[in-house]
Amino acid sequence: MNPSPDRPLTLVGGGLAGALMATLLARRGRRVEVYERRPDPRVHGTETGRSINLALAERGLHALGQAGLRERVMERAVMMRGRMVHAEGQPPALHRYGRDDSEVIWSVSRATLNMLLLDAAERAGARIHFDRRLVEADFARRHAVFEGINDRARIGLDFDTLIGADGAGSALRRAMDAVAPLGQRAELLDHGYKELEIPPTEDGGFRIEPHALHIWPRGGYMCIALPNAEGSFTVTLFLPNRGDPSFASVVTGGEARALFARDFPDALPLMPDLAEHFALHPVGTLGTLYLDRWHLDGRAVLLGDAAHAMVPFHGQGMNCAFEDCVALDRLLAEHGDHETAFAAFAAERAPNAAAIQAMALENYVEMRDRVDDADYLLQRELAAALAARQPARFVPRYTMVTFMRVPYAVAYARGQVQAALLAEATAGKATLAEVDIDAAERAVLERLAPLDEVAEPA
Repeated sequence: MNPSPDRPLTLVGGGLAGALMATLLARRGRRVEVYERRPDPRVHGTETGRSINLALAERGLHALGQAGLRERVMERAVMMRGRMVHAEGQPPALHRYGRDDSEVIWSVSRATLNMLLLDAAERAGARIHFDRRLVEADFARRHAVFEGINDRARIGLDFDTLIGADGAGSALRRAMDAVAPLGQRAELLDHGYKELEIPPTEDGGFRIEPHALHIWPRGGYMCIALPNAEGSFTVTLFLPNRGDPSFASVVTGGEARALFARDFPDALPLMPDLAEHFALHPVGTLGTLYLDRWHLDGRAVLLGDAAHAMVPFHGQGMNCAFEDCVALDRLLAEHGDHETAFAAFAAERAPNAAAIQAMALENYVEMRDRVDDADYLLQRELAAALAARQPARFVPRYTMVTFMRVPYAVAYARGQVQAALLAEATAGKATLAEVDIDAAERAVLERLAPLDEVAEPA
């Protein structure tokens, strides 16, 4: 069915992906209405206690550029050159993400970015309705009902299509699944997280190195800290849900202080309000959402976390969702009907979403348990040497994911080949001098074709 000229595109969800999607569509001259269940954060402030800072990388930067927002966002972002690893009993060590400062990622506040995106959507012409949650979607009649969270008033509207950007708990996904099962599967990680904070110094400065993502790896658990523009760090403690230590055994603020004194002693003096924040903030859940189908013919489609929620350990959830928005905007412009556009969107994006979901799960083990291991560090050294010798063939997986727009599925497949090659070449070796780099280079030439950078279409 072709879109009706007198009906707008209706977006469910006005968070990061929803606001960007609205901006892109409105900039093409489309009529766009957005319904967001939360109040306007620019007026009422934002929720605290559940936000893992965002790591903005090339895919996200490209999408913001399409919306005319790249420069404005970058004014609020803090450069992170690499991981600052705080291994037990050792001084902090910086593990660079890339070759130099041309290959970095950027820490940005979720709240700040969301407000910038909402402003952009409204400037582009989108209408945003806050405090309105989806409660009914009659796909046969193409009629939806939204309810006010506070006043309980109900608003009915007719739609041509619904675009779901309403997150991992998507109400639109539930409504679609009730009509035609989407093959939904959710895998919860047996770990949770708590948001904490390192405040700025009295004169507004940073208490630790600002241009890094700090990691305190402790095997089965870890703590991370990302910088904010005003001098603070958003700290996230990741623990198992059961065992010792876990969120079952560390419950009170006092128990949290004892944990930090034992396992993160250099972080504890930086966090004067640790006990209070630990007691105040809830334990967040971590999981991966898989769907077999992302759309209901031309009547509804899902994107971002609503279609493929993932754990946050590769810093790609937002970047992937933004890439979704660019792809869907392009395909809606290319195709004459929604059903064809939505089918093309799912075919293009689903394999890539599955790949980054897998890589995000793998990265958790790497961050909490491997970043200070001798074999991991040796393989990093060899990877750098091979990348220098064969830059067209051996491109580190992190580089493909973070600093390029190579499809995630391509990066994942090549990364598996490279990981096996590195493990074979370094087996039983303690230093790079013991590794036969010439043999490893021959293996690269045999197993890896040259990588022609395949960027997502603009």
